[in-house]
Formats: sequence, structure tokens, C-alpha cells
Amino acid sequence: MENLKLPIVLVMAMAAQLAGGVWWVSQQAATIGSLEETVSQLGSRMAIEDNINLKRDVAANSVELQYVWNEVEELWEELAAMTTAIGEINKIKQRIAVIESELKYINRDHNKVLE
Repeated sequence: MENLKLPIVLVMAMAAQLAGGVWWVSQQAATIGSLEETVSQLGSRMAIEDNINLKRDVAANSVELQYVWNEVEELWEELAAMTTAIGEINKIKQRIAVIESELKYINRDHNKVLE
């Protein structure tokens, strides 16, 4: 009879270990399932946040592009005005050159008359 008690205790210990192992594995499976659900929710949340951030960034960039476009338009207007001013300066230089030439000939003719 004493020999029977030892295997029964051994079988009970093994059964307890087996039950503990099954419980531990089921807890791990539940934890993994919970984590998978959390990751799925976070993925969806991140996709939504990325979409919102993208829309915000596009709106901000469109405002910035409009500002830059206005600046470029102002630069083109200034360039056109500067080109016009340079053209007018060149016309004035040409007139001055003509006047200087005429004055040179007038002074030469005037000096001949006085002699």
C-alpha cells in the first residue's frame, strides 16, 4: 500500500502542474488576443491621426504657397517696374548723348563765328 501512495502523489503533482500549465497558456493566449486588439485599435487610430495631420499639413502648406505666390507676383511686378525704369533711363541717356553732340557742334560752330 505504501508503494501506491507515492505514485498517487506523483500523479496528483503532475496533474497540478498540468492544470497550472494549461491555466498559464490560456492566460498568455488571452493576453496576446488583448494585445492584438489593442494594436489593431492603435493602427486604426494612427491611420485616422495621419489622415487628419495630412489634411492639416495640406491646408497649412496651401496657405504658405498662397503667400509665396503673392510674393512671387510682387517680385514680377517689381521686375517689370525696374525694367521700365531702366528703359526710361536708357532713353534719357540717349537724349543726353544727342544733346551733348549737338552742344559740341554748336560750340564748334559758335567758336568759328567768333573768330
